[in-house]
Amino acid sequence: MKKLLLTASILTLIPLATYASSFKIQNDTGSKVSLHTGSGVSSLNNGSSTSVTCNTSKKVHTASRGTKDRFLFKITSSMCGTTVKLSSVM
Repeated sequence: MKKLLLTASILTLIPLATYASSFKIQNDTGSKVSLHTGSGVSSLNNGSSTSVTCNTSKKVHTASRGTKDRFLFKITSSMCGTTVKLSSVM
C-alpha cells in the first residue's frame, strides 16, 4: 500500500505530456505537403494531420520526392501530446 501511495504521489507531480508517446502534425499551410517524420513519409493534404511517435532523437524534413529534403525541426519532449502546426515551423 505504501508503494502505491508513493507512486501515485510522484505521478501527480509529473506533467501528462511526459507520458504521451506521440504528437500530431497539422497541415495548415494551404497546400499539400509531404513530410519525412524520421520513420517514414507522410503526405498531408491541407487541413489534415498525422500522428508521429514522440522520439526525441528524430528530425522532421520535407519530402517532396519521397526522400528527405529541407530540414524543418527536431522532435522535442515538449511536443509530446500536443499538435504542431506546419505553418509555425516552415
